[in-house]
Amino acid sequence: MNSHITKGIKVTVNTSYDGSYFKNYILSYSFSYTITISNYGKNTVQLKSRHWRIFDSLNSDIIIDGEGVIGENPLIKPGDSFVYSSGCLITSPVGAMRGFYNMIDINNGNKFRAYIPTFKLNAPQALN
Repeated sequence: MNSHITKGIKVTVNTSYDGSYFKNYILSYSFSYTITISNYGKNTVQLKSRHWRIFDSLNSDIIIDGEGVIGENPLIKPGDSFVYSSGCLITSPVGAMRGFYNMIDINNGNKFRAYIPTFKLNAPQALN
């Protein structure tokens, strides 16, 4: 479990390896992750967009930018958390992800980034 706190917003990541299979005749490794975004600040915040950098040890980095997460732009009140799960495919049994969420403080309109800590994507067979 990895976590990072930015301006009172704690982002915690748990990952798991889901297996490998062929996609378009290319061996792919599937990973899932669950992210908890907790608001330890004093104001309500909203997640507006996300930025991901996916490291694949056999290919170039993959950059993903998009609105919200899993089709939502959650409002997170002080003391509350938002939890979601997602996943990714890479062509290597070893990789990593990191990124940030673009957030807005609903009370004062200030925009900021809540950083997602770097987390490893490791297939168990690659660790021997």
